[in-house]
Amino acid sequence: MIKPPHFPLASDIITAHQNISAFTHRTPVLSSAFFNAQCDASLFFKCENFQKAGAFKSRGAINAVLSLSQDELEAGVATHSSGNHAQALARAAKILGTKAYIVMPRTAPAIKVAAVKAYGGEVYFCEPNQEARETKLAEVVAKTGACFIHPYNDYRIITGQATACKEILEEIDSPDYIFCPVGGGGLLSGTALAAAYWSPKTKVIGCEPQGADDAFRSFQAKKLIPMIKPETVADGLLTSLGSLTFPIILENVHAIFCVNDTQIIQAMRLVWERMKIIIEPSAAVPLAVVLSGQVNLKNKKAVIIFSGGNVDLNNLLWA
Repeated sequence: MIKPPHFPLASDIITAHQNISAFTHRTPVLSSAFFNAQCDASLFFKCENFQKAGAFKSRGAINAVLSLSQDELEAGVATHSSGNHAQALARAAKILGTKAYIVMPRTAPAIKVAAVKAYGGEVYFCEPNQEARETKLAEVVAKTGACFIHPYNDYRIITGQATACKEILEEIDSPDYIFCPVGGGGLLSGTALAAAYWSPKTKVIGCEPQGADDAFRSFQAKKLIPMIKPETVADGLLTSLGSLTFPIILENVHAIFCVNDTQIIQAMRLVWERMKIIIEPSAAVPLAVVLSGQVNLKNKKAVIIFSGGNVDLNNLLWA
């Protein structure tokens, strides 16, 4: 098992994939004639919205919890998350018979809070900013003695998330591009590593909301620039890049592009209408980048990662 500070290798991703396979779905890769025509390209959609707990986060969470010692498991696990990592960690803890203590912003979608509780997680609310998350988490860890599993800045998490791209490349031979959403960078860094190992000619593109564009600015400046007050409908992409994810992204990602909330909502609605599947706003960001025309995909083969599908149906963005 991978433990910091071991940088994830191809062999680590293969091992992680074997270890988590009993607890995760090998999610389907779909296509759409409608979106192919829109872009004059061959597009493929990796549907992590069909993953356990509704998002790719289940991959990293179960990989991290499987790496814990018996003593660590007995103490429980803790994290801070706006929702998808929270659900995934609560589920992983339940599978392995331990407790999960989850710090969530008070603005987290109700459906994600309810799911965490349904998996047996103990929820602690905080103000919706990074400082409040970390302060509350420190209090919870001091009280419980639980093992902190970071939502993204953990090589075990990054390695688990990389298995999604490994599956993509086993089904789609040498795509020209892979478009991936970026918040804290766990999925993007894992995707970039997997592509570098198994399809080095594939260009990995990070996709980010304009209202939470720290990855774009950090990538341009080649230094970490944290987001101070992110504001976007893509609630899963509010966090800033981490010290472990950023170097991987800087070295292995081809470019990062941003789109606004209007473009994100439009892309999300089109997927619901044309593909008849549910994705959440964060998952729509890569498609919004593709539809924006910022990358010329004419006659190219591209994969878009739908990162999750956890949506509050009582609060639809276009209702």
